Amino acid sequence: MDRIHADISRHFQYVTLSHRWGKAEPSLRDIEGHPIYGMSIEGGFGKLQAFCRVALEWNYLWAWSDTCCIDKHSSAEVQETIGSMFAWYRQSALTIVYLSDVADTASLGSSEWFGRGWTLQELLAPGSLLFYTENWSLYKNSPSSNHKTDVAMLAELERETGIDRRFLTRFSPGLDDARSRLQWASLRRTTRPEDIAYSLFGIFSIHLPVMYGESAENALGRLLAEIVSQSGDISVLDW
Repeated sequence: MDRIHADISRHFQYVTLSHRWGKAEPSLRDIEGHPIYGMSIEGGFGKLQAFCRVALEWNYLWAWSDTCCIDKHSSAEVQETIGSMFAWYRQSALTIVYLSDVADTASLGSSEWFGRGWTLQELLAPGSLLFYTENWSLYKNSPSSNHKTDVAMLAELERETGIDRRFLTRFSPGLDDARSRLQWASLRRTTRPEDIAYSLFGIFSIHLPVMYGESAENALGRLLAEIVSQSGDISVLDW
């Protein structure tokens, strides 16, 4: 029975995509019921196809992208997704980070990916992560199967993010070091202002209602109030 369980678990291991959203990203309704390789290669469709090819090259049969694996027309599904996103990246066998604005010879720190709100949890949650450049080449042609175990890569990530490598490699969601976690997010931006708070729910392991249309100040206020309520640490108010 253990052997059967292990074989089934291995079969359903999946790869997640972390990226900067661009133009013409495919939605669930765009791809549902259609083979993706028969679609246009323009914009986000080409990116999705390349991501799936990379997943297959690493011998995984399942791939998940936030552009088309969520029904954004369902408010209930959006709420569930925001509450579950950290866990989904944590449970993935591998996360592929696609840096569409980094040439093969450039530094990863030049990418907008490092300035976006949602990508913070996508950096911290996975146990295994690989960076790919604009041409879908492994960053610096690294032979590593996990950039989080590559000493040189960790040093570069630590320098670019200001996050200590112990958090980069073994991050636990929760309220410990809450002030530091808020500071990591302080220079990041989101397209929708309130997402700057929602993108931190998983990092703090906090579950709150998602109310699109509220101000960023109100969303952050609710998040901070919950952190203080659960931790008793008022120092987070001075982040």
